[in-house]
Amino acid sequence: MRQLNLFEKDEIITGAPAKAANHSYRHCLKGKFAGLLHEELRLANLVSYVGNKGIPVLRLYRYKEAFAFRFVEEFISRFGLCEKDYIFDPFCGMGTTLFAASQKGIPSIGVDKLPIAVFVAQTLPLFYTLEPGQIKETFEKLRTKVLQAPPAVIALDVTIMKVAFPPDTLLALRKWKTVIDDLESPLRDVFLLLFLSILEPCSYTSKDGQFLRLIREKKVADTEEALQGKVYEAERDIRLVKEIRWKQPVQSPAVYLGDTRNLSDIAFECQPTAIITSPPYANRYDYTRTYSLELCFHFVRNFAELKDLRFSILRSHIESKVDSREKPPHRAVSEVVDILRERGKALNNPRIPDMLTGYFVDMQRVITEWAWVLGPGARVAMVVDNVRFEGESLPVDLVLSDMAEEAGFQVEEIIVARYKGNSSQQMGKYGRVPVRESIVIWRKP
Repeated sequence: MRQLNLFEKDEIITGAPAKAANHSYRHCLKGKFAGLLHEELRLANLVSYVGNKGIPVLRLYRYKEAFAFRFVEEFISRFGLCEKDYIFDPFCGMGTTLFAASQKGIPSIGVDKLPIAVFVAQTLPLFYTLEPGQIKETFEKLRTKVLQAPPAVIALDVTIMKVAFPPDTLLALRKWKTVIDDLESPLRDVFLLLFLSILEPCSYTSKDGQFLRLIREKKVADTEEALQGKVYEAERDIRLVKEIRWKQPVQSPAVYLGDTRNLSDIAFECQPTAIITSPPYANRYDYTRTYSLELCFHFVRNFAELKDLRFSILRSHIESKVDSREKPPHRAVSEVVDILRERGKALNNPRIPDMLTGYFVDMQRVITEWAWVLGPGARVAMVVDNVRFEGESLPVDLVLSDMAEEAGFQVEEIIVARYKGNSSQQMGKYGRVPVRESIVIWRKP
C-alpha cells in the first residue's frame, strides 16, 4: 500500500496535524488521513458509466454520471453483504446500485431529487416483466397512429427547447410522446424511457462536461429511425437477460423522489446496513441543464417549475444560492473560499465560492442524516471527486471524511480510483496537477 501526496512536492506527513510543514488546514487533513489513503487504479473503469456499456438493460439509457454495475458488485463483495442486508443509495441516479443489489437478492432503497433519475431507476426493472417481441410489436402499432396524433404538451417556454431541435423533428417527437402516453403500464414507462434516450441524438445538443452543449452543425437523427433502433436494442437485451438467466427480483427496489438532506419522510423497511453511492460533485455540473430536454418533455410543465427544481437540488452548480448566514462548515473549505473571494473578478466565475459553501453545508446535512438512519456497523462506500479552482486544490474526499468523523463515523479507507486532468485553462495558468477521484469507506460504530 503506497501512501500518497496531496499537493505537489509535498512530503508525506504522518505525525500530528499541528506539525505539518505547511500549516494550512488542507495540509493538516493530509497529515491526519495519510495512513488511510492508497491507490487501487484498477477500479478506474468502475467509477464511471463506461463500465455499463456491456450490461443488458442498464445500457439502454445513458446516464453519464453513473458508476458501473461491477463497482456495486465489487463493494457488495468487499462488505460481505447478503440477502439479510438492506442497501441504501441516497443519490440513486439511474439506479445502478439498486439494480445490482436486486441481482444478488439484496433488498434496497434509493432516493434522488432529480425526477428523470427516479423514473429511470423505477423503470429499468420493468424490462424483466416483458416477453421477447412485445416491445417490437407495440412499436409497430404505435407507428400506425403517430401521424394522426396531436402534439403532446411540453415545456416549450424553456429557452433550450426553442433551439435544440429542427421544427419538423420537434413536432415528430411531440406526436410520438402523445401515442406513448396513451399506452398502459408497464409498456408506457418502458417506451417513455426509450423515447427519452433518443432526445439527445435527435437534437443539436450534446451532454458534454458541465453543460448541455448546443452544436449547430450536428447531424440530427431521424426520430422514427432512432426510436426503432432503441426498440431493437431493448429486444436484444430482453433476450440476453433470459439467456444469461438473470432472475426477476422477488422484490423490486423501492425508489423515492426525495432529498437525502432530510430523510424523515422516507419509509425505510429497517435500518440500512450499507450505502453504496456517489453524490453530485462540487464541479459546477447542473443536472437540471444536462437533462433539461428530458425534464421539459415529461417532468416539468414550464420554466418556472424547471427553475424551482434547479434551486432545490444539492448545491453543486454555479447558480446555487447561499443565505448570508451560511458559512463554510469546515476550515479547509473556508480556507479555499477565502482565497477565491480575495481574487474577486479574477475568478473564472465569481460565484464559485458560494457554490463551494452551499455544497459543503448540504453535504454536512447529508452525512448527519446518514448517521441517523444507518444501523450499527453499517458501511459506506462513496465515490467523490476532488476539485481545483484557480490553482487551489480542495480535497473533497478528506473534508467529507473529516465531517463523517464529526458525525460519528469511523473512516476506514480512502481509495484513489483514478486521477483526472485539469481544464486546459487551468493547466495553462497554473500547471497540470492531477485531481483524485476517490472512494471513501466509512463505518458506523
